[in-house]
Amino acid sequence: MTERISDAEHAVMEVLWDESPLSAQDVVERVPADRGWSANTVKTLLGRLLAKSIIAHEEEGRRYLYRPLVARGDYVAGESRRLMDRLFGGKLTPLVAHLAERDAITDQDIAEIEALLKDLKS
Repeated sequence: MTERISDAEHAVMEVLWDESPLSAQDVVERVPADRGWSANTVKTLLGRLLAKSIIAHEEEGRRYLYRPLVARGDYVAGESRRLMDRLFGGKLTPLVAHLAERDAITDQDIAEIEALLKDLKS
């Protein structure tokens, strides 16, 4: 993915990653209500995502159906890499150390990380 997406565009992408293809009205109905967005706001966001080639659309009668061109996993991988590169010199250890220093890692997180490291070693 070449262009980044805004937080608002990300909310639309979450809807499309969960289920697609969807019409604009379907997306409007699935975006969390606490956003308080009008149908026009969602349609504007869909237009931006189309312009960035992050989603595509196909005609079905008189409406368009939208679907993601970027998989959720690929997006998360790219954003994770950008975060590590920008804030931690591309290294994972300083990121984990930062979270640990801020008490942002729970005992459950530690157990899951230990299990992941064990799996990676074998």
